[in-house]
Amino acid sequence: MRISDFQLKDIVNVTNGKKLGRIADIELNNATGAISALVIEQTGKKFGLFGKEEEVIIPWIKIVKIGGDVILVRHGELETTEDER
Repeated sequence: MRISDFQLKDIVNVTNGKKLGRIADIELNNATGAISALVIEQTGKKFGLFGKEEEVIIPWIKIVKIGGDVILVRHGELETTEDER
């Protein structure tokens, strides 16, 4: 799969079903060349006038499924330990 294919997909959080945005960049592992994280650019508006952009880093391990149109990720949920499960 090409990076340009990734950039066309919407990123959806499986924890709450909300769309996080689209991929702005990727982080690569220098040693292996593998993707280590996705950088998502979120765009929101304050008071309907001013654009506000924030980046969200999604580690590769948090990707649940890569589909034809979307990438499902786990973001914002509390980490649980083995004892809590």
